[in-house]
Amino acid sequence: MAKPARCFTKRHAKAFSGPPYTREEYIHGAPQPKVVKWVMGNPKVEAEVEIRLVALERAQIRHNALEAARVAVHKALSSSIGENNYVFIIKRYPHHVLREHKFMAFAGADRLQEGMRHAFGKPVGRAVRIYPGQDILVVKTKKQFADKAKEIMKMAAYKMPIPCRVEVIELSK
Repeated sequence: MAKPARCFTKRHAKAFSGPPYTREEYIHGAPQPKVVKWVMGNPKVEAEVEIRLVALERAQIRHNALEAARVAVHKALSSSIGENNYVFIIKRYPHHVLREHKFMAFAGADRLQEGMRHAFGKPVGRAVRIYPGQDILVVKTKKQFADKAKEIMKMAAYKMPIPCRVEVIELSK
């Protein structure tokens, strides 16, 4: 007997509660991502090392967390190693639109609510769906700044809702 057709792969079905909700042409009122820049620093820097923030677990990272990490890392890098000595890239884009079914939680609200009737929810934010081993943030810099950049990427890991590790990769020329 043939298996029934699926609108998303089994890997995604087991990983998250449903398929990614990404089709903006059908979503009215989908918010814009809070991340304003994806590449910062000097894109033409002659980098010798690459420092990556890699996810250890499967999760959804909200655009608020990405923006908080971006601001913290960019500020720390530019003040400690200088604007022209690195390029900082956010590798993942928050395509997944998050929905929320809002309830009123004050006295007397029982006559105004409909419970779970039409409980699809309204768009409230965006998220990145991350799998183990995927890189989230990348900093490319010179070898002399590698230790400082690694320390700053550890600081960015605190902004993430999942455990992350920092990888240092030497780039070949």
